[in-house]
Amino acid sequence: MEDTAGSNPQSLGFTEKLKSWLSWSWTYVCFIWLFMVLVMIYVLWSPMKLQETLTAVSVFLNTLTPKFYVALTGTSSLISGLILIFEWWYFRKYGTSFIEQVSVSHLRPLLGGVENSSTTGLFTSVNGEAEPRPSVSECKVWRNPLNLFRGAEYNRYTWVTGKEPLTYYDMNLSAQDHQTFFTGDTPQLKPEDAVMQKAWRERNPQARIRAAYQAIEVNHDCAAAYVLLAEEEATTITEAERLFRKALIIAGKDINLLVYIKRRLAMCARKLGRIKEAVKMMRDLMKEFPLLGMLNIHENLLEALLELQAYADVQAVLAKYDDISLPKSATICYTSALLKARAVSDKFSPEAASRRGLSTAEMNAVEAIHRAVEFNPHVPKYLLEMKSLILPPEHILKRGDSEAVAYAFFHLQHWKRAEGALNLLHCTWEGTFRIIPYPLEKGHLFYPYPGCTETADRELLPSFHEVSVYPKKELPFFILFTAGLCSFTAMLAMLTHQFPELMGVFAKAFFSTLFAPLGFFADKMESFMPASFWHQLTRI
Repeated sequence: MEDTAGSNPQSLGFTEKLKSWLSWSWTYVCFIWLFMVLVMIYVLWSPMKLQETLTAVSVFLNTLTPKFYVALTGTSSLISGLILIFEWWYFRKYGTSFIEQVSVSHLRPLLGGVENSSTTGLFTSVNGEAEPRPSVSECKVWRNPLNLFRGAEYNRYTWVTGKEPLTYYDMNLSAQDHQTFFTGDTPQLKPEDAVMQKAWRERNPQARIRAAYQAIEVNHDCAAAYVLLAEEEATTITEAERLFRKALIIAGKDINLLVYIKRRLAMCARKLGRIKEAVKMMRDLMKEFPLLGMLNIHENLLEALLELQAYADVQAVLAKYDDISLPKSATICYTSALLKARAVSDKFSPEAASRRGLSTAEMNAVEAIHRAVEFNPHVPKYLLEMKSLILPPEHILKRGDSEAVAYAFFHLQHWKRAEGALNLLHCTWEGTFRIIPYPLEKGHLFYPYPGCTETADRELLPSFHEVSVYPKKELPFFILFTAGLCSFTAMLAMLTHQFPELMGVFAKAFFSTLFAPLGFFADKMESFMPASFWHQLTRI
């Protein structure tokens, strides 16, 4: 085993050296190949009767009618147009060029190329050597703390519009969460837990509901089954609350079940207008289980306090959770910006601020907005209603479009309630991008913006939603190339059809000019080398 382990690094080192040598030499291979082709053409000019072949080709081309050239250029335009349509569709759907993706994924490794991303994870240590950067889960998907109820809210949207607001990827993540959260890693499952494990994995909602009833038949005190029925079968919040209360009675001492049920009961109270009761339930839950901060219950509390307009309490919660050592979220950053903007927004005027400059309070508000926009640049377009909202997904990606949708869906009303806050946001949010001109390379207050958010958001958000992309991508080269090629060949086809004789003269002049360097090179080679070079070469 030790010999094998010792030989593997040697073989890997040889392979890496071979790849690096190939990638280094590939630059010069093209020039060597071109030189060899020119030499072979000169050497085989007489034996292969290339002169007679070129003469025959030229005679054949002269006999072709203009209709042939019209068909040729028209076919080229059609093919390049089809490629352009496919490239544009693929770019709109996946955010990248199909040709570029294939070339990078399949052709580049064959040519000895190395991915650029392999060096982005390195940083310089104290002694000057490159060390791997600690793996940071930049694109970790989080459970949406304010996710809606499937039966009472998501399904109602489907009944009205006929569209599915949740993706299969999002629902599959929820199924995994429920299996882990409610059954855990116990070595031996109870019969009802085994049924519920199968229920969470079912893709069909009706199958999940039937499995929940089957678990209740096995054990009438199966709290997880009532949780599923409250989430998916209940068509109103009142009915969901009734089922959650029943599940709470029989939950026993299962901490995971207790936390989940109490939180959803607090959300039911919030949706039914009993906001003070919801705030009390959330505060009690945070005091009872202080170590479950990863569930982000404080974000539910912040939203409920904003609805009560208890801004002092909101500030107290932010003082605890808006800490440099704790993970940030759009709710934390934008709520902090809202409180500071609210203090000055009612009297803010862009014209007056440009004349007298910003006051200290206004400067603090603008800096808070810039901080929030740097963390998640997708939110302002939803708050300013420059982009239409959809129902939030059950999982979000921090700093991504999914998080922006979830935040704006619940907090837009709070921004509207603060007089002038949206006006201040509208006047200042784009100034953030002047502070961070290259967000993928270097941030200002946060890490550089992760480049993987678009791909993850496309999995989390439904297909009818246009995913917001930051920074805005330019059109790939191959889309511009195929567009130019399609337009150029279509123009050639039209000109050849309208002016066949003139285009024929132009084509002959173009090809004669194109092949003039080759003829010049052949003449120079004949002047430098003896006429019997091929004869002497065959004798050698």
